[in-house]
Amino acid sequence: MRVLDRGEQLRKELDAARAAGRRVGLVPTMGALHEGHASLIRRSAAECDLTAVTVFVNPLQFGPSEDFATYPRDLEADVEVAGTAGAGVLFAPSAEEMYPQRPTVTVTVAGEDVMEGAARPGHFDGVATVVAKLFNLAGPCRAYFGEKDWQQLRVVRRLAADLSFPVEVVACPTVREDDGLALSSRNVRLSEEERRAATVLYRALSAGVAARLAGERDPQTVRRIMADTVAGEPLAALDYAEVLPDRLLVAARVGRVRLIDNTRVRV
Repeated sequence: MRVLDRGEQLRKELDAARAAGRRVGLVPTMGALHEGHASLIRRSAAECDLTAVTVFVNPLQFGPSEDFATYPRDLEADVEVAGTAGAGVLFAPSAEEMYPQRPTVTVTVAGEDVMEGAARPGHFDGVATVVAKLFNLAGPCRAYFGEKDWQQLRVVRRLAADLSFPVEVVACPTVREDDGLALSSRNVRLSEEERRAATVLYRALSAGVAARLAGERDPQTVRRIMADTVAGEPLAALDYAEVLPDRLLVAARVGRVRLIDNTRVRV
């Protein structure tokens, strides 16, 4: 696996692959790779001839009170995970490479000022801006994103469609621990007690799904069931519980770590 840190290197590498008739897969990440990321890389490697993984903690998507400085970073471990999962290229640029100067032209996302957009103002503008840059560098490809960050996935799909990027966005299922906790790079910041408490997000979603399958159609009632489940865990503080026609979503702080999760529900 080749490790690159310059955008032009990535562009040339992937252009050369396509010129040779190879299909390119892209897995954008913020590093701290875990089995969830590995599942995206393995799927890309199975469906494409060359998979490029990007590792970049994007400052534009963090608010002033968020965990940018403490977000886990371990490039050596990321190289090992990506290579083992089947990546052929890992692109790990510096902030100076991605933003040589403070950007004056960015992507603005409309209509996503709910859930994560409400909790983290400007977050999706930062996500859309960096993903647009990565799509531009990568060129025509299939890009793999996890459903755990469901609202982000929705934003990325709109970005690719609205700005006519030659990119097929592929959604991949959330990977969970045996107790239901969705894999997240932030999980490593949980204490042992908090780690046990963090399963309350999955328990809240499961309670909501059970209510829907039992015939409950009132969204407010399902929200209350999910919220009450989180309230029953002393170490957790609910941010939101949301009910959409085919999906339930929840966000909560466990200790000082903010976690999100969601699940599809079919009735």
